[in-house]
Amino acid sequence: MARLVGVDLPNKHVEIALTYIYGVGRATAIALCEKAKIDRLRFINDLSQEELGELRKLLETEYKVEGRLRTEIAMNIKRLMDIGCYRGLRHRKGLPLRGQRTRTNARTRKGKKKTVAGKKK
Repeated sequence: MARLVGVDLPNKHVEIALTYIYGVGRATAIALCEKAKIDRLRFINDLSQEELGELRKLLETEYKVEGRLRTEIAMNIKRLMDIGCYRGLRHRKGLPLRGQRTRTNARTRKGKKKTVAGKKK
């Protein structure tokens, strides 16, 4: 099993296996294969150590992936919360950020329903 930037990659086509790395999608995986001059339809276990080293070098130098990317995203969210902007307040309250309705739906952000007792007249 090949290991790049701290992630065990499954024995699949290189293009697909690279997407198991946080921050690498299909487009980035294809671009990586082209830069490293690797056929993207080969299997990960068929790559030589030199080819894996080339991929590793490209990932470390040209892309923010895994820990560095997670840290940057967390710092960006923390900055929004610290300055108290609208998006930061929504993060703090655990509500949707981008204008979605919250009267119904929004269950992914808000969590399980909490029933509030009705007010008697």
